[in-house]
Amino acid sequence: MELLLDPWPWYIGGPMIALVLFLLLIGGKTFGMSSNLRTLCTLCGANKSAAFFDFDWKKQQWNLLVALGTIIGGYLAAHFLAQDTAVAISSQTIDKLKDLGIDSAGAAYMPTELFDLNHLMNLKTIAILAVGGFLIGFGTRYAGGCTSGHAITGLSNLQLPSLIAVIGFFIGGLLMNHFILPYIL
Repeated sequence: MELLLDPWPWYIGGPMIALVLFLLLIGGKTFGMSSNLRTLCTLCGANKSAAFFDFDWKKQQWNLLVALGTIIGGYLAAHFLAQDTAVAISSQTIDKLKDLGIDSAGAAYMPTELFDLNHLMNLKTIAILAVGGFLIGFGTRYAGGCTSGHAITGLSNLQLPSLIAVIGFFIGGLLMNHFILPYIL
């Protein structure tokens, strides 16, 4: 049981991802979470208000299984396969986060200063979530896919647009982390 609780090494996780991508490639399918969300939105009736969602979602039912598997897998991993909920991060990072007011950094996987449900009653939090959600949705649509689709499927298929998108994702993440997030917190 100890092996299941330890993080899996790259030489197990990497080939498992490659196997899934190979099976999708053989089946003529691509992987990406935004595809799953598009299918879910269409299933819920979004095709009546936007042409982007006007497609036969029944041909993409497997996307819903990927989304469901992600939720179930995350739950199982968090509640049954995790020994410790703390994240192993450097003491310098913990100190920087504490300077920003995140005192549970390094002690909890999801710091309560950011993820406590009480924060949902705060107008600032609601505004940040709304703007962030809009930017993520716009960026995903503009880039033609999400980070998982471009970084996993697109790069493994040697697609130049995916390489450009992934570089943009990293640049955006670095800018957000170093220049914008400290002002938001």
